Amino acid sequence: MTSAPARLLARARAGLAAGLHRVRGGLALAVQAGVGAALAWFLAHDVIGRPVPFFAPVAAVITLASSVGQRARRTVELVIGVAIGIGIGDALILLIGTGPWQIGLIVLLAILVATAVGGGTPLVVQAASSAVLVATLTSATALPWTRFFDALIGGGVGLVVMTVLLPLNPLTVVRRAADPALRALADGLRDVATALRAGDRDEIEATLARLRAAETSFAAFAAAVTAARENVAFAPARWHTRTALAQYVDGATQATYALRNVRVLLRRVSTGLADQERMPEVLATAIGLLGDAVDLLRQEWAKAAEPIAARERALSAVTEAAKAYDDGLGFSGGVVVAQVRSAATDLLRASGVDFAEAPRLVRRAAGWHDRPRATRRSGRRPPARGHG
Repeated sequence: MTSAPARLLARARAGLAAGLHRVRGGLALAVQAGVGAALAWFLAHDVIGRPVPFFAPVAAVITLASSVGQRARRTVELVIGVAIGIGIGDALILLIGTGPWQIGLIVLLAILVATAVGGGTPLVVQAASSAVLVATLTSATALPWTRFFDALIGGGVGLVVMTVLLPLNPLTVVRRAADPALRALADGLRDVATALRAGDRDEIEATLARLRAAETSFAAFAAAVTAARENVAFAPARWHTRTALAQYVDGATQATYALRNVRVLLRRVSTGLADQERMPEVLATAIGLLGDAVDLLRQEWAKAAEPIAARERALSAVTEAAKAYDDGLGFSGGVVVAQVRSAATDLLRASGVDFAEAPRLVRRAAGWHDRPRATRRSGRRPPARGHG
């Protein structure tokens, strides 16, 4: 048995490793923000001659710290928010002066105006904070347009830093996000295959809970794809990554569909076991092959290779699942076969197979491509449910 100090040391090491991993992941953004703030101040203060251009570095940092993939929109919101906050702040200070109630009124009106023009949370927050800064830290005699100009400089510097000087590598961003998502899906499928063979319903329910939690990883994957599109569109230095990036961009949505179909599959496996329904061994084999297909897709995407092996493994899963009809299936078993087909279709489309071609390949793998529809309806093997 492991001693308590040893367990504590192991947790400390794991925490340190996780912290270092997060630092490595955030290092590029930290460097971007630092360089952007310095350049914005230098340009506004030393080149243009603004005495205290604090809005410039603030705007640069806000632009760069915005969610990657939304920086262009965030910059527009930043400039509009600053314009609203500064305009209202300066106008009211000239009319009613400064003080606690004046600050409250200025912030109130800035938020109402930002909301009225349809601004989201970033625009509203920026308008309010700019109004506060104007009301508390700046002179009422300063020209309003100079502070707006500072913010415009900072936002522009932020965009230049992220697109020209220090653009993030979109492939690195996407791969870092795709890897945990696809690993979670592959591991979940393999765990269910093992649990199904053992008839372990508790483990299946635990795996289902993990795959529900994996929705967060898939959402991060989708956000990374959005970021990659932005980086490639605005950063000429990253245009050479377009071909390799296209696999992730085109496949992310279909991979998420596969996750959701797999969760339906797991629920039906659990129900079948609870009903003591017979589940042929080939179903576990098919589910395990689906897990292999997801893992192969992850590996082939990472190598920028054509995902041929992933396609072959997904179709093998369909072939194995179809054999379950020969062993006899109940209702839940039929749904499991259908969901194997649906998930395989999603994986084929994620791998780049044409939208219409993927279900044809799945039908062929199941042995249904040469059967007339009447035979399919009346034969021993019922048609699989789902969109596969």
